[in-house]
Amino acid sequence: MEPIRTAVVTVSDRVWQGQYADRSGPRIRELLDARYVVVAAEVVPDERDRIEATLRRLSDELAVELILTTGGTGPALRDVTPEATLRVCDRLLPGVAEWMRAESLRYTRLAVFSRAVAGIRNRTVIVNLPGNPKAISELLPGLRELLPHAVGLLRGGKHEL
Repeated sequence: MEPIRTAVVTVSDRVWQGQYADRSGPRIRELLDARYVVVAAEVVPDERDRIEATLRRLSDELAVELILTTGGTGPALRDVTPEATLRVCDRLLPGVAEWMRAESLRYTRLAVFSRAVAGIRNRTVIVNLPGNPKAISELLPGLRELLPHAVGLLRGGKHEL
């Protein structure tokens, strides 16, 4: 299988403003293996319109096959990544978000507050990851094994039984 063209989008006001170093985006890139090639890594503020525009551009213009966002998935007032993702997706992948919450509950009860979603825009899979690098380390190894199946189907492949 050809490497999956991937974009990583960090959603954080403080990282975007330069107040903090981005630790989440680089952690995602560290955990991806040779099946993935990161062709874009961006930082955007916690603003729904900016997040939506970034997701649309990466999917529509850059034609990435996978977008992994990090940050903005909790209950805070400025956490709007799920809303932005829902607005740009054509179809949802609710099982992915359900799996992430269930997996996170193995590590912390606070996982019940995750509002992360996953979906598809055109031929691009979009998955919201938490903003915490530790949580990313707990979730991404399992996701890394699952996502090639969805991307393969979007490429026109067949279901594997």
